Amino acid sequence: MQDNCKRIIKGLTSTCREVLGLKKNYKKWIAVDRIQEIKNKNTASNSNRKRTETVKAQAEYTEANKQVEELAEKFAREGTM
Repeated sequence: MQDNCKRIIKGLTSTCREVLGLKKNYKKWIAVDRIQEIKNKNTASNSNRKRTETVKAQAEYTEANKQVEELAEKFAREGTM
């Protein structure tokens, strides 16, 4: 029963993403590709079953997030945000 519900929800969300697209409320200085990359890394860190894989994925996510934060600070200093 739960598998059936999960498949239905997954189908609905994928259809909605195709029709509506991603949310457009992102900063101009950050690319949509970067946002998707961070989301994928976060999902990967949450979906791993082994501890070593989880730690590795979390490290990758943290590094990507730090790069975005550094970009945000840079643009804030320059006043181009």
